[in-house]
Amino acid sequence: MNYVRAERILMKSHPEMSEKWIQAKIAEDPSILGLGDLVLRAQERIHPKAGRLDLLLQDPDNARRYEVELQLGATDESHIIRTIEYWDIERKRYPQYDHCAVIVAEDITSRFLNVISLFNGTIPLIAIQMQALRVGSEMTVVFTKVMDELTRGLVDEDEDAAAAPTDRNYWLTTKGSQETVKAVDKMLEVVNQIAPGYQLKYNKFYIGLSNDGRADNFMLFKPKKAHLNIELKMPRSEEVDQIIEGAGIETLEEYNSRWAMYRLRLARGDVEKKHDALLQLTKLAYAYRNS
Repeated sequence: MNYVRAERILMKSHPEMSEKWIQAKIAEDPSILGLGDLVLRAQERIHPKAGRLDLLLQDPDNARRYEVELQLGATDESHIIRTIEYWDIERKRYPQYDHCAVIVAEDITSRFLNVISLFNGTIPLIAIQMQALRVGSEMTVVFTKVMDELTRGLVDEDEDAAAAPTDRNYWLTTKGSQETVKAVDKMLEVVNQIAPGYQLKYNKFYIGLSNDGRADNFMLFKPKKAHLNIELKMPRSEEVDQIIEGAGIETLEEYNSRWAMYRLRLARGDVEKKHDALLQLTKLAYAYRNS
């Protein structure tokens, strides 16, 4: 096995590399950014009185769009402002989509990373650093996510939910049914196979979990009249996708990246029929919450 040492190339000062070249490479294959299997919606998208958005990318499996701005060299104030401005224009123009701003730069300094992080949580924002490398006679560009979009607070931190406690009868008579609330009881048995001591905690928005009197919602339940919805708080992974697909569990939507959540729907008898898969999913959600 031969080893070839990679040599970093500064793109901004390279005679053959340019922002247009990088833009074209991403347009050809948006997956190189590491944001998933995205498709190109627009390149050099004109915004009247605001300039041109470098790239507009979209996840084909859901209503998620990414407003991407590129910059060779180090990021600066104008790059950050421009990215946020394009994101704001797009989200106002197309509110039916879930929008995320993406800053891509050759050098994202700690100072500007701190500045960018101030917006995160109020503005969905991802920062990606790109590096050009020469390996032997070949050239490549590596994209590294240095700041991810801040995921929203866990449901047990939701003040509205905490302020709206209720009881089991509310779900039996108002939202769910005898059958779907009993399915929640069966799911609690699954949870206690993983970690004994959990109890159900009822409020008007969902049925959550508690342990030793403390809310611990790595999983929550929303019984309906004819089915049970379950939400699992954990990052998307191929392992989880395969478990869900292999067991034939219905998903309410594609993975919700903004809330870092899987949303599943269980029909009558699914807790018993798909027990092993649900046990695996519960174990993974519990492990992620307690990692």
